[in-house]
Amino acid sequence: MKLDRIDTLILDALQRDGAQSQRDLAETVGISQNACWRRVNRLRDEGVLRGTTARLDISKLGLDLIVFMLVRTRFHDKAWSAKFLQRVESIPEVVEVHRIGGEWDYLIKAITSGMGGYDKVYQELINSLEIEKVTGLFSMEQMLGDRVIHVPPTKD
Repeated sequence: MKLDRIDTLILDALQRDGAQSQRDLAETVGISQNACWRRVNRLRDEGVLRGTTARLDISKLGLDLIVFMLVRTRFHDKAWSAKFLQRVESIPEVVEVHRIGGEWDYLIKAITSGMGGYDKVYQELINSLEIEKVTGLFSMEQMLGDRVIHVPPTKD
């Protein structure tokens, strides 16, 4: 997909405030409302924009623990991976899952309330899957997050 400078400005502005009006967005990127509307629709149609979400302040919701769980398994086939994904998708505290390279196989990010919440996630995970090893890394402070993704224009 080709992205020009205006497309990247639109993506940047929407990441900062996805709820802004079409008028404000058009003004921010320096084009007409109609042209802006067409570009936003194109970005949605092509799957670059995948919706509008709200960012939550987890501390105000009583969710005070972010844990990254490293998972190692002896199984690496597609069937086991699909079963693993289905299981972690059913755990509401899990917000991200990555298949990774190196000595670990998966990285899970979970947000929960305290150590008891983490233990619940841990038990749900190990009681339903054959896992060789799990370790938890606990975030003491999020120093940087919710950053805007820098999208450079496509070169011709």
